[in-house]
Amino acid sequence: MVANPLPTPSLAHFDWTGHDGLRLAASTAGPLGEAPAVLFAHGFGQTRQAWARSMQALGRQGLASAAWDLRGHGQSGRNPPGQPYTVPQFVEDSLAIRATLDRPPVLVGASMGGLIGLAAQARGAAFSALVLVDVTPRWEAAGLQRILAFMGAHPEGFEDHEHAVRAIAAYLPHRRGKKAPADLDHLLQRGEDGRLRWHWDPRLLQDLADSARHQEELAEAARAIEVPVLLISGGRSDLVSEDTIAHFRSLVPHAQHQCLPDATHMVAGDDNDAFTRIVIDFLHARSDAGPTPEP
Repeated sequence: MVANPLPTPSLAHFDWTGHDGLRLAASTAGPLGEAPAVLFAHGFGQTRQAWARSMQALGRQGLASAAWDLRGHGQSGRNPPGQPYTVPQFVEDSLAIRATLDRPPVLVGASMGGLIGLAAQARGAAFSALVLVDVTPRWEAAGLQRILAFMGAHPEGFEDHEHAVRAIAAYLPHRRGKKAPADLDHLLQRGEDGRLRWHWDPRLLQDLADSARHQEELAEAARAIEVPVLLISGGRSDLVSEDTIAHFRSLVPHAQHQCLPDATHMVAGDDNDAFTRIVIDFLHARSDAGPTPEP
């Protein structure tokens, strides 16, 4: 650990380019000019803002990091009409980002972001280590259906920020307090009709709804992983269970596992301080063990 933490860094915004030229909005934090040692990939329906507090905490430890909005999410570009979203597109984007970096970063991926990292690592040995946040190659179908139901519940949008706040509070009743309207600016976009809608392309729901068919491919990808792996699960998650964790550890016997008992699938949002401490400890343990050679 760093004895004297650095000042809290601000997030600097820039763009990366996807494998097909699509603009991908990104942020970085940490020592100025340092290549990111950690790359954050958010989950389905989230944005890079989900990692802001963790990125700033890493920056105070002298660790540079970066995150991007997946295609079709947040401020990143969307696929043109007639071009469906596919899992390989997201994997190729992550490999295009990795190709811009001088050395392999640690990828921290939540839910869909973790699966993208898993598939990318099997394809191109892109990362020096993986931190999978409440995601395994096999998942509980009921938990996935709950997520998709929430994402598709308000196609007509919201009257105002308070309307969206109430919807989130109903979906995440365990959260203490409720979000302030300003906290939702990165999650909502105002349409021509004046109503607020989620920031992601609604086509994502129909194009990626049949994700279960990729489970065998993801299991094979997991078997091929040789770099250090840490799984951080939520004890109250309805997507990851004891069964799916046991299956994952049979595929990746060297993987470490830590559980935050009071967290749901939204691990980093439910207990960001504990989550970030686990990530920092994992990074420092790897640093103490010596550098990882280039793949």
